[in-house]
Amino acid sequence: MSFSANTNQSDTPEAREYNHIKRWLTVADMGVNFLFLVALLATGFNGTLRDWAYRSAGQSYSLAVFFYVVMLLVLSKVLSVGLDYYSFRVEHQFNLSNQRIRSWAWDEIKGWLIGLVIATLLVEMIYNIIRTAPFKWWIVVWLVYNGLAIFFAQIAPIVLFPLFYKFRPLENDELAKRLIRLSERAGTRVRGVYEWKLSEKSKKANAALAGLGATRRIIIADTLLQDFTPEEIEAVLAHELGHHVHKHILKSIGLQVVLSFAGFWIVAEVLNICVERGLFALERPYDFASLPLVVLMATVMSFLLMPLMNAYSRQKEREADRYSLESIPKIEPFVSSMNKLADSNLAERAPSRLVEIWFHSHPPIAKRIAAAEAWAKTRSATT
Repeated sequence: MSFSANTNQSDTPEAREYNHIKRWLTVADMGVNFLFLVALLATGFNGTLRDWAYRSAGQSYSLAVFFYVVMLLVLSKVLSVGLDYYSFRVEHQFNLSNQRIRSWAWDEIKGWLIGLVIATLLVEMIYNIIRTAPFKWWIVVWLVYNGLAIFFAQIAPIVLFPLFYKFRPLENDELAKRLIRLSERAGTRVRGVYEWKLSEKSKKANAALAGLGATRRIIIADTLLQDFTPEEIEAVLAHELGHHVHKHILKSIGLQVVLSFAGFWIVAEVLNICVERGLFALERPYDFASLPLVVLMATVMSFLLMPLMNAYSRQKEREADRYSLESIPKIEPFVSSMNKLADSNLAERAPSRLVEIWFHSHPPIAKRIAAAEAWAKTRSATT
């Protein structure tokens, strides 16, 4: 059997334009934030903000840290809100969004407030640890940071996701049982199958295996339920289960632990040099005016690692695809689901190699379908 007609589908002009705009919005957002951080440090305004924070807090260190974080996030949001709104308009321009501007604005406010809570927690933790353990603070911060990352990944499905979307138990009992049986064959236990009311905001389709341990659950977008057959939904979920089978979550956590260890060590060394030389208006090791420098270093390191991280992610996605193909009776549902996802999400089927390296955490749709076709031919030849 052959799926060359599916494999050779090319990108529509609309898909190319949409992804071109979205890439440039990503680059522009990164550029704005990068220039903002550089400007704070180059002008010494980070020190001015620190002084304002102390005066507002009545010299209370922890309260001053909070005020400093608030001022940084307010300034950052003011600079980026134009790009955020344009991104919202782009989704409507390409008929991918159902969200009204009031709902979008409310989501932006909620996202900003959640970011404030998480950022305040992290920054308070980091700088108070530096005050109490100024020489090896980065090791303690590294341990706590990774613990918090796992904690937030665990609570996200039950605390964070419902703040933006509605979820309800899947009413299609037959499909729910089918998906639970699929997860059991993969050796994972889930706490239910939920319908994700994505259509209230988007026309895109998606599914996921969300959460860790006791919070792990299957979530299926209602857009997927409307437009995909049960066999196609099974193929999509089998891919997600492939990540569990290949222990991708544990491997990703391990990689994060290693990279964050190196990252915090680099940050600690650079901060020591800056304080010793009086650079960027920094007065002491626990001077929270160094926060823009810390974020800038994290941004640069993330950007430099992006091609490697994307390559690692694409490899994991290929392994998950292979598991999906091995878990379903026929590969036609996998191929048709890939084509439907590409159409509903306006995904690029065949981007340039450079775009794939820098921007794609998943293999392009054309390569995924071609791999499925090659796998089917190999299986046919051996049976």
